[in-house]
Amino acid sequence: MEIYFSTVHLLDPDYLPRSVNSGWLLTGYTIDRLRERLAAERIVLPICSLETGAEALRELGGLVLPPLYHEALDADLKEAVMKRIHECFPFFLGTKDREISSATLEVVELPRCAPQKAQAEIACFSVDTAVEEHGPHLPLMTDTLQSYAVLKHLAKSDDSLTILPPVEYGHLTWGLPFGLSIDLTPPLVTRYVAGFMNAVLEWCSPKAIYVVDVHGSIVHRNAIQAGMKKSRCEVSGFRWLHDPLVEFAGDRGDQHAGAMETANIERINPALVDSNWWPDKASELIEKQMSLDTAISLSADLNQFIAHVEANESNGIVGAIENYDSLNADVMFERMFAVAKADVEELKRSVRSD
Repeated sequence: MEIYFSTVHLLDPDYLPRSVNSGWLLTGYTIDRLRERLAAERIVLPICSLETGAEALRELGGLVLPPLYHEALDADLKEAVMKRIHECFPFFLGTKDREISSATLEVVELPRCAPQKAQAEIACFSVDTAVEEHGPHLPLMTDTLQSYAVLKHLAKSDDSLTILPPVEYGHLTWGLPFGLSIDLTPPLVTRYVAGFMNAVLEWCSPKAIYVVDVHGSIVHRNAIQAGMKKSRCEVSGFRWLHDPLVEFAGDRGDQHAGAMETANIERINPALVDSNWWPDKASELIEKQMSLDTAISLSADLNQFIAHVEANESNGIVGAIENYDSLNADVMFERMFAVAKADVEELKRSVRSD
C-alpha cells in the first residue's frame, strides 16, 4: 500500500508578520512608514538556504528584505538579480526620491545549511511581488499574505500538502514610480522560478508542486509558468488566486491596494491594516488614489508614469477603495479557496493514478 505524507510546514511559522509596521521583516511595513525609517535603519538583503529559519534572518538586525536562496541561483543569475534589485530599491533609477535618498542596501550571504531531506506529496508555495508598495495603509507583502492565507487554510484539512517558503520577487510595473518596490524582469523571474522549483525537488522530493499567485500582472504570471516548464518538475499546477475575483477587482476598476485587497487583508488579520489610515481616513486615501484607467494608460511609458506620480502626489493605490462597503471578504476568500482546493484535488488524482 502506498504511503502519503502528513501536512508539513517547511515555512517557518514566525516568518509572516502578525501586525503591520512592526518586527524585522521590511515587507511587513507600509510605504509611508518605511519612508520615515529608511535613513536611520540598516536595510539588509539576505542570501540564504531554503532551510534558514526566521530567527537567523531576524538576528541580522535592522529591516530585512525577503531572502534570495542559494539553491535557486547560479552565478550569472545571482549577478543579474542583484543588479536589478539595486536598480529598483529603495527607489527606482530616474525618480526624484532616488536622487535624494541616502538609504543603502547591505547584502549578507549566510552559509548554506546542510540539507535535511524532507518528504512531501504536494509541495506548495507562492510567487508574488512581496516588495511592492500597497498604499499608505497596507503592508508591502499584501499579495503574499493573501496567497498564504489560502494555502494555510488548505493545509488544515489536507494532509497531502507541504507548505514551503514563498518566492517573493517577481515582475511589476505600477510599484516602481512610487518606490519601495522591486521588479525582476520576466526573464529573471522565469530563471529564478525554475531554479527554485529544482531546489524544491532536491529538498523534499514532492510528487507534484502547486504554485499560486495573487499579483495581477499577466506578464508576471506568464513568466512564472515559463519557469515551471523549464524546471525538472514533471507534475505541477499554477493558479492566479484572484481569477475568481475579477468582478470585484478589474471590473470595478479596483486592481491594486483598493477596496478588495483592503477587505482581504482585514479578513486575514485586522492588525495587518494600518489603523492610522483605515477606516477613519478613507476619504484621504480616495483623494490621492489613481484610477485603473490612468494606470493602464501610463504603463507603456515608465518615465511618463513616474512624472505623473511625482506631479500628482499619488498615494500608491490603483483602484477604488470606496467600493469597500459593497464587498464581502468571506465570499471572496471562499472563491479563492474553492479554486485552489479543486486544483489540489486534480494534482492528487494525477500523482495517485501513476
